Amino acid sequence: MTRSILVTGATGYIGSHTCVCLLEAGWRVIGIDNLCNSSPRVLSHIARITDRELPFQVLDVRDHVNLCRLLQREEVSAVIHFAGLKAVGTSVSQPLNYFDNNIAGTLTLLRALHQHGVRKLVFSSSATVYGEPKHVPITEDAPLSATNPYGRTKLIIEQCLADLRQSDPEWRIATLRYFNPAGAHETGLLGEDPRDTPNNLMPYIAQVAVGRRKCLTIFGNDYPTPDGTGVRDYIHVMDLARGHLASLERLFNKPDSFTVNLGTGQGVSVLEAVAAFEAACEKKIPVRFSGRRPGDVASCYASPESARELLGWRAEKQLADMCADHWRWQRNHPNGY
Repeated sequence: MTRSILVTGATGYIGSHTCVCLLEAGWRVIGIDNLCNSSPRVLSHIARITDRELPFQVLDVRDHVNLCRLLQREEVSAVIHFAGLKAVGTSVSQPLNYFDNNIAGTLTLLRALHQHGVRKLVFSSSATVYGEPKHVPITEDAPLSATNPYGRTKLIIEQCLADLRQSDPEWRIATLRYFNPAGAHETGLLGEDPRDTPNNLMPYIAQVAVGRRKCLTIFGNDYPTPDGTGVRDYIHVMDLARGHLASLERLFNKPDSFTVNLGTGQGVSVLEAVAAFEAACEKKIPVRFSGRRPGDVASCYASPESARELLGWRAEKQLADMCADHWRWQRNHPNGY
C-alpha cells in the first residue's frame, strides 16, 4: 500500500522541491501551506515535472480544527514539517511573529498528530541552532545556542521534540539541520521566489543578474575569513530534497530518531558565490559593502559524516550546478511565478 505523507509548507522553496522528490519516488503526497510566502502556481509546476497531481489545501499549521479534519479525512503515515518563517533579519525586528508562527505552529501540529496517532515526523531545522560556532566543520554534537530569534525558534522546537520523544517512545523523529539551500530544479520550472526583498544570498544575486535589482549589498567585509566576507555551506535544493526522502525512508525502516546535518562540508564565501554566479550568467554582478547584519556569524559549514553513515546520503551537486540551475529558473521567471 502506498503511504501518504503530509508536507507542511508544500509550496515553499524547499517544500516544493521535496514534493517533487517524494512523488517521483512513488509516495502519495498531501500538501498544505498558508501561502504567506509562496505561490499556488507552484502546484502546476510540480504536476508538469512529475506528471502527478498534488492534493493540496490552503491551511495554516496553527489551525488545529482544520488540521484535525484533514487528518480524519486522510490516512497520513508521516509528516515532513517545513512550514515556518525563515528570515534572520526579519526575526530580529519581528520576534513575536516568529515565535507565534514557528513555535506555536509546530506545537499545534504536534497536538493534532498526537491526537490522530501519527508518530513519524521529519523536522526542518537549521544550522542556526549552532549559534556562533567555535569550530568548523560543525558536527551534530557541537554546543547549541542561538544568535537571533529565528535560530531560537528552531532550537526551542528541537528541545520540544526531544521531550516529546522522551515522553512517548512511539515517536520517530528526524531532525535535519541544514545549511544554505541554493539552486533550483534542473527544468527551470521550480525555484526560490521570495515575496519581498530576498533574505538569502543566491536569490538576491539572481535578481540583480536578471535586472530586478541594481546592486548586491554584501553585509560585512571585515569578518575573520579569507576574503573578509561571510562563509557558508551552500547545498543544492535537490540534494536537500533527497536528504528528506532518505530520512523519511529510515523512519519507516528503523525504530529510532536521529539528528543530522545536511550540507556539503565545504565553506564558500560571499565573494566566491558571486564569482560563481557571474560565470553561470555571464554577467558582472555589481556589489557594494555595508555593515554586518545583526545575528550573522562569520563562518558556518557542516560535517556531513553522520548523514552519510545513517542515511547513505551525500551532496552530489557543486556550486557551479547551483548557480546554473538558479540562473535558469530566474531567467525563465524574471518576475517570479
